[in-house]
Amino acid sequence: MNKIVRSNLRVRLGDVVSVHLCADIPYASRIHILPIDDTVEGLLFAAYLSDCYRPLWKGDLFQVRGGMRSVEFKVMETDPAEYCVVAAGTEFFCEGEPVRREDEDRLDKVSYDDVVQLVELPLRHPQLFKSIGVKPPKGILLYCPPGSGKTLIARAVANETGAFFFCINGPEIMSKMAGESDSNLRKAFEEAEKNAPSIMFMDEIDSIAPKREKTNVKSREGPAHAIVIGATNRPNSIDPALRRLGRFEKEIEIGVPDEVGRLEVLRIHTQNMKLSDKVDLERIAKDTDANVAELQCIREKMDVIDLEDDSFDADILNSMAVTNEHFQTAHGPSNPSALRETVVEVPNVSWEDIGGFENVKRELQETVQYPVEHLEKFEKFGMSPSKGVLFYGPLGCGITLLAKAIANECQANFISVKGPELLTMWFGESEANVREIFDKARQSASCVLFFYELDSIAIQKQCWGYFNSSEMDGKSAKKTVFIIRATNRPDIIDPALLRPGRLDQLIYIPLPDEESRHQIFKACLRKSPVSKDVDLSALATYTQGFSGADITEICQRACKYAIRENIEKKERRRREDREAIDEEEVAKIKAAHFEESMKSARRSVTDADIRKYLGFGSEFKFSTSATAAGGDQDDLYN
Repeated sequence: MNKIVRSNLRVRLGDVVSVHLCADIPYASRIHILPIDDTVEGLLFAAYLSDCYRPLWKGDLFQVRGGMRSVEFKVMETDPAEYCVVAAGTEFFCEGEPVRREDEDRLDKVSYDDVVQLVELPLRHPQLFKSIGVKPPKGILLYCPPGSGKTLIARAVANETGAFFFCINGPEIMSKMAGESDSNLRKAFEEAEKNAPSIMFMDEIDSIAPKREKTNVKSREGPAHAIVIGATNRPNSIDPALRRLGRFEKEIEIGVPDEVGRLEVLRIHTQNMKLSDKVDLERIAKDTDANVAELQCIREKMDVIDLEDDSFDADILNSMAVTNEHFQTAHGPSNPSALRETVVEVPNVSWEDIGGFENVKRELQETVQYPVEHLEKFEKFGMSPSKGVLFYGPLGCGITLLAKAIANECQANFISVKGPELLTMWFGESEANVREIFDKARQSASCVLFFYELDSIAIQKQCWGYFNSSEMDGKSAKKTVFIIRATNRPDIIDPALLRPGRLDQLIYIPLPDEESRHQIFKACLRKSPVSKDVDLSALATYTQGFSGADITEICQRACKYAIRENIEKKERRRREDREAIDEEEVAKIKAAHFEESMKSARRSVTDADIRKYLGFGSEFKFSTSATAAGGDQDDLYN
């Protein structure tokens, strides 16, 4: 079993596997394959496969030897099923650009094999380092979100190398007695050195490393048969003196698993479970964005849920199996551990909840939704997806609602941040807040990052300068993170932020037209009992120039008047000692209540505000409300 076969089967040397007979595997009729770009095209791979009736699966890699070198191919599509066997009548076709090697090797960035090599070579073969006159690495720092498997990786490395594993938690070392912390750390090193070769794993090392005191990690000059592995989820909180060469000289980031990685985790945790034939682990892996330790939590919760659904009768227990419904129920209360400190959600707002703004919706779909769902199209045309969009317009026009709707349509995570929340009085802390928000967004990709009240920080050169040069221009280029910013004061935003490449689209969100106002009235009153004498179309016509927030206030005030009338009627009946009829008439919001509410209704957006926004749009030559939302024909603002 060569390296490629082991990679296809997701196994490593030394793993214990079970082999089962697979029945009803169809012969393939057509197979789409592509070569890896750094190998050679054009070899006779059909004869290589068809003579031996090889089984293939969509996504497999296989190697064909020819001449002085070998060629690697990837199976892109198989027909009629994902699992099939190559037969004499199987047709191969090779259409499309070669697969990039870096796309296939992206999982190796987690570098479990690299960790093994960094630990195994110094422990087993220290003479290799002596022969070239260099010192072996003494320490490795692993950093990643909580629950990503740092401790498990360290234990697996110790098991594969046969080294003694000694685990300590950072908070356990600390003591309120002077000198006791250093004594505890010294004893731990002595214990590890006695059992050499050994691996000393220090979890939550940031709890003992922030002080610039002399630590035993620096002073130990014991045998070369001991390696220190430090783990943290806050690498920037560690004393920089410990991160130089000679101490923790190797740093490895273990990121949140992508869809393929989550699928592997699910397969490992469910290999001993009785799954229904209809369980779609690939779909579950796709839906568990940013879940790390929660994948195991889902597995544990499913056992409880299944037993709650069925009794303990032997026949029923034998027929029990975990279904997709159990996965969905277990996934519901499991929050991503990588995002516990940030409010992240997949909104439940859809396009149907937003009336009008058809051109704005189409622009958002092309700018945000297409890169998420059809990224290969952008790569085919050699174009990079847009990085961000700026919403600007009057207050209360549904900017936040639009941002949530596009996140829901993409099934992307949604992080909402208010600009003033990032600003602090301490030097450098505002930039750190921006950096942390973007780190969370990258960990939860695909993600829509929504900045509201952008004008409060975009004029602060110190904070936003970091955001411009570092976050937008490079760090999130390889992650599906889309940035939506919203402001009511576009005229005071730093012009450097408005250039193409940072904000590719500037979209004006105007006041709602008549159709949109009608839809807003219906949405506000969808859960309220409304009398038949209420004409929502007339209200939509009468409220020209009102924003969505203004219309919501009108509905709330009318509802308040209806509640007050109902309470007064009940109190009056009680004072008159009248017996309540068996079926009391259900209180409803009537036209009279809306008439009373309209007497105190007011517009929150003035004509001067509208002219200001239109002037800003004309200055940057972007479409305004007449083209963006199909406004009223007789609307004076268009």
